[in-house]
Amino acid sequence: MKEILHKIASSTMALLVLFSTLSFNVDMHYCGDRLVDYSFFETAESCGMMESPLETSEETSDMQMEMGCCTDIEIVMDGQDDLKITIDQLSFEQQIFVSTFFYAYVNLFEGFDEVTNSFKDYSPPPLIRDITILDQTFLI
Repeated sequence: MKEILHKIASSTMALLVLFSTLSFNVDMHYCGDRLVDYSFFETAESCGMMESPLETSEETSDMQMEMGCCTDIEIVMDGQDDLKITIDQLSFEQQIFVSTFFYAYVNLFEGFDEVTNSFKDYSPPPLIRDITILDQTFLI
């Protein structure tokens, strides 16, 4: 049960760090109150009403005022950059400590190879006499 809770907590913290550092932007194009296009990676395409040629007549100026209802909205979500600590930001003493700690920690497990038991397929010889009882030598 403890292992399951530990895995759930570590997964939750990993997702929290991932989503707090994630940054993205959403572009949206509205004509009036209606959403025409949206995009996550590029700019949203316009509906083409904003690209009409200018003319001097009264009808076109009224029409352009009605066409001026298009809006572009960009939502930018910036992630945190505080989690990125480089070795350049550490002082010289801290760099020495980190390098010696890493070296000592890696070498801690260097000598522990898996012990192979070459006698696992062989049974011990039969016990004829128990020598510890005969000599009365007991470990206390």
